[in-house]
Amino acid sequence: MAELRVLLDGNPLLGDRTGVGRYTSALAEELASMAEIQVRAVAFTTRGWRQLRTVVPHGVKARGLPVPARALRACWLRSSLPPVELFAGPTDVVHGTNFVLPPSLRAGGVLTIHDLAFLDAADELSQVESDLPELVRVSAKRAAVILTPTQAVADVVQERLRVPSDKIVVTPLGVDPAWFVAQAPSLPLRRRLRLPESYVLYVGAENPRKGLPNLLKAHGASAALPPLVLAGPGAARVDGDVIRTGYLSELDLRRVVAGAAALVLPSRDEGFGLPVLEALACGVPVVCSDVPSLREVAGGQALHVPVGDVEALTDALETVVKSSADAATLAARRTRAAEFTWRRCAELTVDAYHRAAS
Repeated sequence: MAELRVLLDGNPLLGDRTGVGRYTSALAEELASMAEIQVRAVAFTTRGWRQLRTVVPHGVKARGLPVPARALRACWLRSSLPPVELFAGPTDVVHGTNFVLPPSLRAGGVLTIHDLAFLDAADELSQVESDLPELVRVSAKRAAVILTPTQAVADVVQERLRVPSDKIVVTPLGVDPAWFVAQAPSLPLRRRLRLPESYVLYVGAENPRKGLPNLLKAHGASAALPPLVLAGPGAARVDGDVIRTGYLSELDLRRVVAGAAALVLPSRDEGFGLPVLEALACGVPVVCSDVPSLREVAGGQALHVPVGDVEALTDALETVVKSSADAATLAARRTRAAEFTWRRCAELTVDAYHRAAS
């Protein structure tokens, strides 16, 4: 089989890694290990473009370009110019890993749509992202194949973007094996992050759809719950029994998750919910919203509560914190998480690449 040349949008690899950044990195690393794939990453930005070559996984070639991303997005929104090959050279497949697919001359286009929550909350987008809803619609039409992390997102893409089902491929995300052997935080790490012995943990950004106001109300309504730890972008600080750690490295994050009394994800919408799987891999109990994608991913191994129901969230957190898991329960959590691997994600993605290239 001839080597397939793949060009990834590497912008999510720059800066602190969000869920999309972790997906892009893990996928690129798996692709680079496949003999039949030649993978490159390209970043369109005037700031930090040189950094790309220092953050791509081993075996991935980097192409950073000092071009203004907003100007390119504006062009790509209106036309098929300039094509991505003009900046990055010939390729068989171009993969928009983060909602936006650049136009190409001859390459097959693959687009990952992680969720479509922003279609109903355009007012929550930043000024820089205000064109995202229309860009996603244009990119979906441009793509030969669309990837989604769950069937739940695939159903929404089919309905909201009027995409035929045979154009969509579900590529579930994975769990790094290190999560299954993660240890609780050491005493020096606890001191550095100001972590108590017992805590309820939230992992993610503090954007509106994540439901943090309701989580803070639910936590504050109970005297029985341990302190709440919020791990994600932002400044580290302590407000009473709410501790914000700031952004954590992957190693520190694994330890903080492994030491939690429970992980909570009260989002009104999610595309996948990677923290849920990672907590299950650690054997940690999970409380999360009753939304289709989280039910699909958790596979019966989480306690689900209605979106926005503060009282139910309080009750659920108290229930899991007070309970103790037996060996069978811990094994069931880890078994569920073990069903999701980055290798399988990459294999399904490569199948989509061949479809797009042909």
